Order: sequence, then structure tokens, then C-alpha cells
Amino acid sequence: MGKETSQKINKARAIRRLVIWYKRNSAVTSIVDTATSSAATASNVAGNVVSSAGSVVTTATNVAGNVAGNVVSSAESVVNTASSVVSNASSIAKNTLQPLVFDPLKRLQNNDNILDRVEESQSKRIWIAVDGMGGDYAPGPILEGCLEAISRFPINIKFVGKIEKVKDAAEKTGLAELLENEIDNNRLELIDSGEPIGMNEEATAVRKRKNASINVAMDLVRNNKAEAVYSAGNSGAMMASAIFRIGRLKGIDRPAIGALFPTRDQTRPVLVLDVGANTDCKPSYLHQFALLGNIYAKDVLQVKKPRIGLLNIGEEECKGNDLSLKTFELLSSEKSFDFGGNCEGRDVLSGSFDVVVCDGFTGNILLKFLESVGGVLLDILRSELPRGRRGKVGSAFLKSNLLRIKKRLDHAEHGGALLLGVNGICVIGHGSSKSLSVVSALRLAHSAVNHGVMDNLNQLQKLQVLNS
Repeated sequence: MGKETSQKINKARAIRRLVIWYKRNSAVTSIVDTATSSAATASNVAGNVVSSAGSVVTTATNVAGNVAGNVVSSAESVVNTASSVVSNASSIAKNTLQPLVFDPLKRLQNNDNILDRVEESQSKRIWIAVDGMGGDYAPGPILEGCLEAISRFPINIKFVGKIEKVKDAAEKTGLAELLENEIDNNRLELIDSGEPIGMNEEATAVRKRKNASINVAMDLVRNNKAEAVYSAGNSGAMMASAIFRIGRLKGIDRPAIGALFPTRDQTRPVLVLDVGANTDCKPSYLHQFALLGNIYAKDVLQVKKPRIGLLNIGEEECKGNDLSLKTFELLSSEKSFDFGGNCEGRDVLSGSFDVVVCDGFTGNILLKFLESVGGVLLDILRSELPRGRRGKVGSAFLKSNLLRIKKRLDHAEHGGALLLGVNGICVIGHGSSKSLSVVSALRLAHSAVNHGVMDNLNQLQKLQVLNS
């Protein structure tokens, strides 16, 4: 079957699925139309009432004098308020219900990659190794997230950890039956290991404790028994294990941790790297980070021509410290990607750049700051809402909006960070990861494997700059 024929078939399937979706949700469409029409009619009725009330005011004023005029004028004000409320209700009904029906069509019109997503949903299931003992709350929430991800994505899980502890956690969280079912279905496999590398331990501990959970998980990738690895444990230990077990890409001096940050455009996040792997960097390291980020943005984020930015204190090329100045020269002379110049802190979330490079010390501070923004912003909004009955009504109308804001700023929604520069797909989760974060991270791992990131990253060694 030729490529053009395959694309036509996929396109037909996508259109057919969309038609089926609309037929199934015709009731919602009817609700939207009815609610909007009813609200508009109510608004018109209220307008007529106001008009009539105005006539009554004029007549009453002429007959009964100023006292009656003041009383009826107050009545007119009340009706005006009611009219405004009904009008707002019309707008709210439209804005709240219409997205249920029309957002899928909007996404279809705005996204050229729907066929890619259809193909992804039909792809074969891949095996991902999970460090089940890594993280502040492991293994319970990690296992819960894995079981949820198995049901949502075409993935299988090799869950690495102390089997007795894993089964005890499954019993306590009510997941024992589901765990056994997935094991019987050959979609989850328990792999025994030793204790994890603690959060406060040195990264070099991975060399002494070969049976640590992260080492066992990494060995599964090295031996081609898994196509990606995920851990929410000690990030330094994971990086060290990746270097010792699966090795660096040829020509890459230091791997970098890349994290996705939200931007004004909900469909286009920005990749920031490094966010913690290398606190002290050379200009050549940042140059390599830019090369890695460029490939990631093309493959996983599906950006045709990613715009690369260098995090700095000013837009001018003469600004910054010695590291920034020398790195600017390197990035400016690079022909394999689109360098957009310096990126100030206020531009990181603006959507002006697809990839932002910086040293790990600065990037980690930026990452931790962003993680606090969502919660602080919601607290401020809650404190500013009026109290009493009026405040409760206003909060009810704003609740869905506030939840969407929180979702866009919540680091758990963006999954883990990809360790770029090692010879395998490695996703690092936040130490406080719970089930939602695990699901998001596993989705990221699946996407990276499905888009052939490693194939393109391995092509980097052909660049002259990496061989010089």
C-alpha cells in the first residue's frame, strides 16, 4: 500500500470518527441551541419588561408625584438588574455548553497533525520500564498511575521494585485485583529489585548498589526489554545510572533535562533545558542543549521550524555574563536550527520561542518558581472574590475557569522531563509525583518512542560541531 493511499485511508477514518462523535453528541448540540435560544428570548422579555416599567414610571410620576416616581424608579432599577443577569446567563450558557460540541471541530481545523494522532492510537503497545520505588510517595501512587496509563495509552509496564512492598501498597489502595488482572493480561510485569536510591543520597551510589530499582529499570532498556524508562526518584541518580548503564550519545558531553512549560498558546508549550542536570556549564554544553532541544521540538512537539532562544537578562547580544556572551556567538553561527536570539525571563512563557536553553542552575530555579505560580495565582483570585451570597454566586460561575487555569499551570499536567543526550528514552518525574503526574509522564515517554526521537538524536553525531 502506497504512502498516499495510506494517508487517504487515515483521513477518511478521521472524518468518519468525527461524524460519529457528532451523532452521539447530538443531544448536547440540541441543549446548546435550546439554552442559547431560551436565554436570548428571556433577555428580550426582560427588555420589554424594562421598557414597560419605564412607561409606568413616567405615568406614575405625573400622577402621584415625586414619591411614587422614586418608588417605581427603584423598581425599574431592579428590572434592569434582572435584564443584565438574564443577558449574562445567555452568554454563560453559550460559552459553557458550546465548547462541549464545537471544540473538537476547532481542534481539527487548527491542528494539522490529527492523522498522526490517529496513527498513534493504532500503534502497537510498547514496553516502558518504571522505577516503582522512586519518589516521595512510592510505590502506591506510582502503581496507580501506571495502571491508569495502561488503560489509556498503548503501553505495557515493567514495574520495578520490591514485590512484597508493591503488593502491600496495592492491597492498601484497593488496586490488588486490577493489578492481578493486568498481570494476567500480560500488560504489566513485576520485576524484583533492591531498595531505591534515596533522595538525599549521592548520585554515585548507583555504582555501588547494582540492584537498586533505577539500575534494574535502566538495564531493561539497555537489554532491549523496554523502550523507555521512567522514575520519580533521585534525578541525579537517574542521570548517573543512564550514563553508566546505557551511555551518552556520541558527541554529547553532558545530557540535559528538558521540561515543558505552558505558554499563552495552550497547544504550544516551550521546552526549557537544562533544568537541573548541570549546574556549571560551558558554552559548548549550551550549544549541544540547543541541538538536542531542536530535535525534540520537531519530533515530539511537531514544530516544523523550532525557534531557539538563549535565556539572558536582555535581548541585546552584548548583554549577560561571560557564559551568555560566548554561547550567543556559538548559537548565532549554527546553521542547523533557527536561533532567535536572547530570551528574557518575561519571554519564556510568551510563546515567542519553542526551545529556551540555559544552565541547569538557572533552569532549576525557573522550574521551581513556575511550579508555585499556579497555586499562588488561585489563592489570590479566591481572596479577591467578594464574600457573602454574591461571592458564592460569582465563585460558582468562575469555578470551571479557575480549574482550567490551574490545569494549565499545574506541573503534574505536563508530566515529567526528558533526559536528553543519553542513548535511550528516559523520563524524570517530580519527586512528589502522584498518579496524575505518572500518567502524564508515561504519555510523554510513549510519544517520544512513537515519534522516533532516538533515531534523529543519533543523527547528531554526523554534525561537524560534535566531531570537532
